[in-house]
This record gives sequence, C-alpha cells and structure tokens, in this order.
Amino acid sequence: MTAGSGTGPRVLAVRNAPRSGPGRLSSWLAEDGIALVEVEGAAAPDRAEEFGAVILLGGGLLPDDDVRAPWLPAQRALARRAVADGLPLLGICLGAQVLALAAGGTVRGSHGRAERGSCVVVLRAEAATDPLFRALPRRFPVIQNHRDQITALPPGAVHLASSDACPVQAFRLGRRAWGVQFHPEADADRLARWDEAALADEGIDLAGLHARARTAEPASADAARRLVAAFATVVRDHAGSRTGQAARKYA
Repeated sequence: MTAGSGTGPRVLAVRNAPRSGPGRLSSWLAEDGIALVEVEGAAAPDRAEEFGAVILLGGGLLPDDDVRAPWLPAQRALARRAVADGLPLLGICLGAQVLALAAGGTVRGSHGRAERGSCVVVLRAEAATDPLFRALPRRFPVIQNHRDQITALPPGAVHLASSDACPVQAFRLGRRAWGVQFHPEADADRLARWDEAALADEGIDLAGLHARARTAEPASADAARRLVAAFATVVRDHAGSRTGQAARKYA
C-alpha cells in the first residue's frame, strides 16, 4: 500500500496492472489537500468505509475477466457499494468498465475501432450541469488506450461525453460515481513507455503518436486538471457532510 502526501480526506486508488498507476493524480490530489492511498487489485477491499473516495484505475483486462484477475468480483462489489452509499468514485478506462458492468451495463471486448494516443472527446448536453464536467470545454483532447468499449450504460446512468470511435466516453451513476474511458492521469510522455512492436502490429507509428500527443498536451493537461480538481471538490464536500452528520448525531 502506497500513500500520497495529501493531508485531507483519503482516496483509495486501485491499480489493476503494473504499468497503469495513478500518474499525475497523486500530485494533483495532494495539491487539493487529498491523500491518495494506492493498493494493488488483489489487495483491494470490497468496501471502502475508511476512505473518502475511490479511484479504479485501468489495465489490459475486461471487467469480468475473473480468471486472469480474480480480484475483479471484489472490485465490482466495491463499485456497487460506492454507488449505493453515495461515496465519490472515479473509474478510469477499465475502472469505468468495472463500474458500468457492476451496475448492469454491457462491455464488449475488441469492439469498434481502437483509440490510441491523443483523441478528442465531445461533451453532451447533460454535462452542462454535471459537477465534474460543467467546467470543461465542449471539446478537448485526452489520452486514450483501449480497444474494449462500454456498449450499453447501466439503468439510470447519465451519459456525459462521447468520441467518434467510442460513444461512451464518460457517464455518471447516482450523485457521485463517474466513469471515464480516457486517461486523465496520463500525460503525453506516458506514451514513450508503450509497446512499440505491439502498436506496429496495429499499423500505428508510436513516434508519430507521441508527437501528436505532445502537441495536444497543454489543452489535454488543462482539461484533466479541471476534472481532477472538480472531483477533489466533490470528495471534500462529501467528507464535510459526513463530519457534519456525525457531529449532529452525537450533539
């Protein structure tokens, strides 16, 4: 278990793959007064009562790939409990798919066109009043790295963003649970660590992909920072409301 340097509410971050860590989320959340506590998927609890929020990170798995990743049933339970309890949750890439599947949505492997590198996401009208997305521009670049997609949202989900290749780029469940197919934690230089040979097999030039991502990085980082700051605000507000409820209970 690895803890960040923030001093406020603690956020549980579940890492599902060795190369899919929280990236710049750790420093950004610390700037916003929040400590990020990172755990490996196999060590993650199925409930987060000791934490003020949950972040489910990415990985090269499907959300029901329980044979390869036997911790996924507990992670789906963690997502369902967070939604039911109103605990702030942010699911990223695989994490978004875990959230969608856990709540009754559908995820398909190798569906449609893969998205790699910098891609443009477009907000839907529903994003105008969403606590995380209302401060973002209508169109903004993001880092993507997926070939699996959410093809049906869970009942009651609010569809917030899409792209040309992937209709479900962001959604909200309940008051405080979000899923994003893209990677706000990853900057353009993350691409330098990608598997060049595997991308070449898909007909993709990694050097060109990296160069385009670096060109888009200022706008991409700005949108990602706004998103994370808004999530931090939700986390702090929720922590404050819980503290207030506890104080009134024992008054």
